[in-house]
Amino acid sequence: MTDIAHDPRAVSRTALQRERQRELARLARLAGTLDAKFRVPGTRFRVGLDGLIGLIPGIGDTLAALPSAYMIVRGYQLGARRRTVGRMAVNTGIDYVIGSIPVVGDLFDLGFKGNLRNIDLLRAEFGETGDTTS
Repeated sequence: MTDIAHDPRAVSRTALQRERQRELARLARLAGTLDAKFRVPGTRFRVGLDGLIGLIPGIGDTLAALPSAYMIVRGYQLGARRRTVGRMAVNTGIDYVIGSIPVVGDLFDLGFKGNLRNIDLLRAEFGETGDTTS
């Protein structure tokens, strides 16, 4: 039996897990900012920068998709399976396509929260806790 303190593989695994946890926490903050930063006064609904930027005609939804794409790339770099990365891409695609429809897309953004769904997928992938969907 190997002593974990003297096994470099165990130490590097532990360091990798800590780094992954830090990155997931950072991505969760980004997802919260994008999808649920502000409470709509008088309601229980929350909206983030994704919904606000999406209001800009023509380019808003494209600009809002860039940080979402970054989250997908980071998920892949952290070692998420292709299936998980694919589901993240589908969530982002749905958010982008439907979000691009004037008025309907803006209302859709209030409920779908694709970035929070994606961080939940990553947390489930890596056995982390902290459900963020609202």
